[in-house]
Amino acid sequence: MHTPTDPAVRPTAPRPDGPGAHGGPDLRHHGDAEVGEGLVDLAVNVRAGTPPRWLKERIAATLDSLAAYPDGREARAAVARRHGLAPDRVLLTAGAAEAFVLLARTLRPRHAVVVHPQFTEPEAALRDAGHAVERVLLEPEDGFRLDPRAVPEHADLVVVGNPTNPTSVLHPAGAVAALARPGRTLVVDEAFMDAVPGEPESLADAVDRVPGLVVLRSLTKTWGLAGLRIGYVLAAPDVIAGLERSQPLWPVSAPALAAAAACCEPSALAEAEEAARRTAADREHLLGLLGGLPGVEVHGTPAASFVLVRTDGAARVRALLRERGFAVRRGDTFPGLGPDWLRLAVRDVPTCERFVQALSEVLAQTRRTFARPAG
Repeated sequence: MHTPTDPAVRPTAPRPDGPGAHGGPDLRHHGDAEVGEGLVDLAVNVRAGTPPRWLKERIAATLDSLAAYPDGREARAAVARRHGLAPDRVLLTAGAAEAFVLLARTLRPRHAVVVHPQFTEPEAALRDAGHAVERVLLEPEDGFRLDPRAVPEHADLVVVGNPTNPTSVLHPAGAVAALARPGRTLVVDEAFMDAVPGEPESLADAVDRVPGLVVLRSLTKTWGLAGLRIGYVLAAPDVIAGLERSQPLWPVSAPALAAAAACCEPSALAEAEEAARRTAADREHLLGLLGGLPGVEVHGTPAASFVLVRTDGAARVRALLRERGFAVRRGDTFPGLGPDWLRLAVRDVPTCERFVQALSEVLAQTRRTFARPAG
């Protein structure tokens, strides 16, 4: 773990136009760029087999009313009930990505800090809004664990993921809350929290107790709604009001609002919990299979619907996996990771077994290639 004076806590200038133009990782690269026709998708963390039929029917039922402007009051109240909050603590957004843009455009941080490795969109949005960003890098040798002392005291905006994409590490709620300070905005990206059975480390219900806390949630991952774009922000009423003023009129469509309300119903929450438990079992099976492969390392304790692995020559491994029909997410576009990292979405047991068999063959092939004498 690095202290605030270590070189790994790096200030970075606002990002010039163009992917990777600032000289670092391409912050605009996302897993959907890895997928392709005929490939088994282990690159995108959306749960397979979604959305369920009942949710499709709820969304389809809105089509006859599309002539009317969207009214988000019912969905907002449903989200508030789901987390035991008042509706003025909730802002519905077109996915969590819009929330990062709203925060970057609305807040005026003097010293913004993003804890990496994590989802790159928060830093990209801050750069696009003209803010300088400092990076605090968590280390694989420490299991990518969060140490609140690593974040500089002067930071007035801190962004951290929990569980973190791409490391899959779930930080204790107490460690995350310890980052809060008077005068500091603490943004916690909980886009994958509903993939954790019981959500034990969530701070979603704590926005009235933890000063400056802003929690972001997404409904696209568990429910397969990435194409519909629906998420929300939980924060104090003044923060919500400021973000809402930065939104255009009617920012969330009527079908997305219907999906938000539906996914907060008790039956949907029970279904999500069961899905999280199945994913946890599938993840443990995948980790067991990966543990039998020489040259594959998993750092930390994965808790979400994906696993981060390190293996030599990951770019070559990724290309050869594509030849065998599997798409995985490159890891070198995440600050703090290098060319030897890959992120794997957790799928069902048969898919995981087929994938690990393909990975085993690829690793054997790359070892044979590297072992050949020169010339």
